[in-house]
Amino acid sequence: MSESLVEEIKSQIVVRDDEINVSDLEAKLNVAKPVGYDTVVVIQGVPVVEETKVQDFYRFLATRLFAKIGKVKENGLYMPLEDKGGKKMSIGIVFADFENSEFADLCVQELDGKQVLKSHVFVVRKLNQLEKALNTPEEFTYEEREFKEREHLRSWLADYYGRDQFISYYGNQVSVNWNRKSDVPEQAVNRENWTETYVQWSPLGTYLVSLHLRGIQLWGGESWNMCARFLHPYVKFIDFSPNEKYLVSWSFEPVRLPPIGHPARETMPFTDEDEGKHCFVWDIASGRILRSFKIPQQVDNVKDAKKVVWPLFKWSADDRFLARINVGQSISIYETPSLSLVDKKALKIDGVQNFEWCPVSNALGGDDKEQLLAYWTPEVLNQPARVALISVPSKQTIRTKNLFNVSDCKLYWQSNGDFLSVKVDRHTKTKKSTFSNLEIFRIREKNIPVEVVDLKDVVLNFAWEPKSDRFAIISANDQILSSTNVKTTLSFYGFEHKKNTTSTFRHITSFDKKSLNSIFFAPNGRFLVAATLGSATQYDLEFYDMDFDTDKKEPDALANVQQTGSTEHFGMTELEWDPSGRYVTTSSTVWRHKLENGYRISDFRGTLLREEMIPDFKQFIWRPRPPTLLSKEDMKNIRRKLKDYNRLFDEEDIAETSSANRELAARRRNLISEWQRYREEVTARVAEERAAVGQPLHSVLPADEEEVIQETIEEVISEQIETIED
Repeated sequence: MSESLVEEIKSQIVVRDDEINVSDLEAKLNVAKPVGYDTVVVIQGVPVVEETKVQDFYRFLATRLFAKIGKVKENGLYMPLEDKGGKKMSIGIVFADFENSEFADLCVQELDGKQVLKSHVFVVRKLNQLEKALNTPEEFTYEEREFKEREHLRSWLADYYGRDQFISYYGNQVSVNWNRKSDVPEQAVNRENWTETYVQWSPLGTYLVSLHLRGIQLWGGESWNMCARFLHPYVKFIDFSPNEKYLVSWSFEPVRLPPIGHPARETMPFTDEDEGKHCFVWDIASGRILRSFKIPQQVDNVKDAKKVVWPLFKWSADDRFLARINVGQSISIYETPSLSLVDKKALKIDGVQNFEWCPVSNALGGDDKEQLLAYWTPEVLNQPARVALISVPSKQTIRTKNLFNVSDCKLYWQSNGDFLSVKVDRHTKTKKSTFSNLEIFRIREKNIPVEVVDLKDVVLNFAWEPKSDRFAIISANDQILSSTNVKTTLSFYGFEHKKNTTSTFRHITSFDKKSLNSIFFAPNGRFLVAATLGSATQYDLEFYDMDFDTDKKEPDALANVQQTGSTEHFGMTELEWDPSGRYVTTSSTVWRHKLENGYRISDFRGTLLREEMIPDFKQFIWRPRPPTLLSKEDMKNIRRKLKDYNRLFDEEDIAETSSANRELAARRRNLISEWQRYREEVTARVAEERAAVGQPLHSVLPADEEEVIQETIEEVISEQIETIED
């Protein structure tokens, strides 16, 4: 058959797809479409076992670990094997296929980062989370990038004059300013719409925090660039760990993830287990979510902010532990960075009402890893109320104290961890009257003795003097607490050290017939401001020096308390000391009312230095300082040479004042020179215009008889009186 005939026959044959029946082949060769890896988890860090023991290990996983998590599919466990020395051994990885994605999410939440066996910490991830890693190109492509040196996040500490910074937030403006005593603050940076809700400093002042509808942003450095960003929609509250390693965020709105396959889902830091959660713990350095938490059970309505006690978590001094209370039932203590429960279970304490961490590590002088925690429980039936000290992570009870006829307790740690004061509100047997006393635990002494300070009145406020064994209280008689004009008493106490007898806390002095309800000690102690906050009619401020005129102080006196000033700030809503303890700020914010909003800066004696009324004023916050790097010996040398430093500081203050006066005089001379130049230019232009139209120059006197009058005004800019002794 010729080739032309073959081609002609092919051209006439038309085969249609619907005429071919391949159903038998489809049924035989059909492969089910993959439904995804949403139910599969990968567990790394499991023990390496021989092939003969694989089934035993499967039974261990199913009965000991997965029994409380969820059911695994039939033949849903798989351990890859490899040849090692002629034996087939596992490689330390297990694949587990659960019956649904909820079981897989729970497996990740419960087992990830957990020390399941003595020397094995499991790393658990869902298989779909590893998809990106599986698609990583085999060949590495090197991309050279230009090195950019990061700005120092604590550069403000290098200010020559040692000035402090503060935030001023008003309208839509957020500005960071240098404090200049009574002078106008020097603006470091000012930005519009820097935040959508409020701003906040981190505990050591490293970061400025702004909150937005989509999440949190951290700013810092000399240029105030963004340092980190955390996606948490509609975030309302944040809290840092003491050393700024971790961040806790809270939103009333639970996290909602886009559908699977949506592009936005790939850019989010959340996983399936984070959906529906309100609270997140972040690692600041990596930006990674360490764990998410559901709403606490005691919060019935998440939209009622008054029922959310913030912060939800309390941190230990070394950032190692954070704990949350389930009122009346338990304290859940988590260990960073895995955020797994210590000993895999919460600390069950029937009736527990509150707890506080010791503010320093190693308060007991033993193992640095042990942290001290105090809690209290109320009276239940025939059981007395109880205050207890426990060490974490060992959960060993160090000391307990039973209390009777208790209405309420408040725990106050001294800043050095030397003392724990428990303010106990008690009632009489008839419950018709109440009074307070203080149960003070001496943490550093053997067996931790407890001293009782009896009081006749109800204590309204308590505050330890920082780095000291003295404290102040505000008290009132319970019979007048219900009246509108409550008269209170401000009292001071100190620890009297005795050689031959037992040392005790002793009353120093009291100031009665006051209207005060709040106590604010300076960061370094000695100076105190007592104020009336939260009142609609009274806004009192009283300034005290606990070591006034130390030269006249009696040898055995614990303090020489003297009131150094008093004033009133109408509409005051906030009060804050600056980090140096030299200045006090009171502010009136628009969030409370719209009456005379703004701020005042006073010195530690109560002298007003600066007042600024700002409409729509929202926040004034001093920038915190980190702990000093100076040793105790360095600080002793500075105190020894303090008089020399004082002379230097006085000279710099005088030079600064003289410089300011010189700048003012120079500015005035420049203004006069500009005016004279302007007047000469106008005079010359008018003369040209008149000459152009043939009009004579307008002058009362002939040019040669013109009179020039020069007047000199003297003004006293500053005055200084010096007394010279013979």
